Amino acid sequence: MRLKAKYNESIKPALVNEFDIKNPMLIPALDKIVISVGAGEGAKDQKLLQNMADTISLIAGQKAVITNAKKSVAGFKVREGYPVGIKVTLRKEQMYAFLDKLVSVALPRVKDFRGLPRDGFDGRGNYNFGLNEQLMFPEVVYDQILRTHGMNITVVTTANDDKQAFRLLELLGIPFAKGK
Repeated sequence: MRLKAKYNESIKPALVNEFDIKNPMLIPALDKIVISVGAGEGAKDQKLLQNMADTISLIAGQKAVITNAKKSVAGFKVREGYPVGIKVTLRKEQMYAFLDKLVSVALPRVKDFRGLPRDGFDGRGNYNFGLNEQLMFPEVVYDQILRTHGMNITVVTTANDDKQAFRLLELLGIPFAKGK
């Protein structure tokens, strides 16, 4: 748990000094990481949906859940109860392990990687970004996947605003794109 130790030893004090935080409960921290995949056309094929769920489980190190539609939407040809996606929520040790793997192993393997976009913050200290394919993770074996798919990753922090959340993620080693 290299990243958690780094957070406790050097990042926490840096955030306290930088933002002049008096109450230790207000120091920004990671709350959870949610990895989600929209099934799209794969929702009709149970084998493909299960393969996608297995891949996300392998990447996250925790079992993924298949999510079902809450409402029927005729335009998308979706009925209530149909499978529409896959998600997994990581907390505590698994969250830090996944973030460490993402930053130090997976993202450097992306061809022509220029950093993650800076505009993925939602105004409440949470950060969203998408990945185009799952092949950048070392656990994924190309021959075992039926179809490449992307994923959305949401990093939820306890920060009150985007400035504190950005600084926390920057200190944790997330490579943001240069510039504005």
